[in-house]
Amino acid sequence: MAFKDILVHVDNSARARVRLKLAAALARIENGHLVALHVRGQTELPPYIAAQVGPEIIQMQQRVHEQAAAEARALFDAVAVAQGFTSEWRDVEGNVAEVLALHARYADLTVIGQSEPDEQAPGMAEALTLEVGRPVLVVPYAGTFSAVGERVMVAWNASREATRAVHDALPLLRRARRTHVLTINPEGHGDIPGADICLHLSRHGVKAECEAVSCDDLSAGQMLLSRAADMGADLIVMGAYGGSRLRRLVLGGATGHLLRHMTVPVLFSH
Repeated sequence: MAFKDILVHVDNSARARVRLKLAAALARIENGHLVALHVRGQTELPPYIAAQVGPEIIQMQQRVHEQAAAEARALFDAVAVAQGFTSEWRDVEGNVAEVLALHARYADLTVIGQSEPDEQAPGMAEALTLEVGRPVLVVPYAGTFSAVGERVMVAWNASREATRAVHDALPLLRRARRTHVLTINPEGHGDIPGADICLHLSRHGVKAECEAVSCDDLSAGQMLLSRAADMGADLIVMGAYGGSRLRRLVLGGATGHLLRHMTVPVLFSH
């Protein structure tokens, strides 16, 4: 497997350039095709509201959306053109999460931004991770990340989701200079927790080392970020939303913690 189709969400926000440059770097490394997707807000209003506000308000909304699309396109042209890989621009109107989910199902990897800390509603990362069926690379709302995948931390708990994440990340893991498999409070992982998955990865050309840690005063999510900082990781790979449906709904566990507090890009799979 390789990341031959890479989708990146592009808008006119300050953080769009960071994730676009990161997606472009991945497309160049993988000799892949980059799809930059901009989603315009919908300008149609219910008839009873449109009758009250008049056509001027709708036209003003349309101009705002057109300006945002133009700014996002200019960013795409500045970053992705003449980079040694094929790319395309898509400008679609609709609900951002729904449009992204649809287009992401035809990509090997989707790159999006982490929700801003002041956003009250669940962000796209939460929705896409559960709905797409493909790996989602979430880029933090703070920091610069010109490349990922040299020093990778893999969060391993032998779950279905973790297994999926490891195999989805293989194109990156094969290129990594260092892959560190971390198990936290391991149970039922064999005599040496993490050894079996490291052996499996070695057969795919991945040089991986394993570590098992216990933590009582820190959550698993906090421990992951702490150990990632210790090793200088530039990417975390983990399965998303293991456990009960209720746990997923309240964004609990390590997944929820990393979605809120990530310090490096995280590749999630579900």
